[in-house]
Amino acid sequence: MGSWWLEAIGWLGSAVLVWSLLQTRLRRLRVINLVGCVVLIAYNALNHVWPMVGLNVVLAGINLTYLVRMSREQHDGHVYEVLEVAGDDTYLRHVLRVHEADVRRYNPHFVHDPFAGDPSYLVLRGDEMVGVVLVRDAGHGTAQLLLDWVTPRHRDVTPGEFVFGPDGPFRRRGFRRVLPPPDMVEPYYEALGFRRDGDAFVI
Repeated sequence: MGSWWLEAIGWLGSAVLVWSLLQTRLRRLRVINLVGCVVLIAYNALNHVWPMVGLNVVLAGINLTYLVRMSREQHDGHVYEVLEVAGDDTYLRHVLRVHEADVRRYNPHFVHDPFAGDPSYLVLRGDEMVGVVLVRDAGHGTAQLLLDWVTPRHRDVTPGEFVFGPDGPFRRRGFRRVLPPPDMVEPYYEALGFRRDGDAFVI
């Protein structure tokens, strides 16, 4: 079968695989790669190229395994840990310096004052840092977020729920309302179950 549409399917599958490798978010990479594998399974099966069918079946299985694992771990408090650090913590300042461009992309007016005494949190997955949250107590159970940033790799896994969730440090400090950082791009708090209340989000 050598018709143009069949060749187009093969090129499409290859293009999807290449596109998947350009993704910075892990879940998105796996999903797009899986789609590419399925397209190439169909293409190679129609052309009776069985070694390539086998290869893409194995790759699709690997992608599915990781996607299932990511879904299971997404809300697992044993996988993620929230570590409170001082505002002038050396590692915190290093992270903010290394990722300054991406931090400013989503929090354009953020300026870190390491000596302000504001609570600072690192979200960790094992020994990997996946997010930073800096907050200021605005009184009356309201937390003014100064920074809420997640690394690109984990941006579609919502590790912020371990900061704001029932067992997180915000609840322990008595915060019930959250004011997002000024001019924050794409605030995601409603996805965590918050209710919008004017400029604030209510836990």
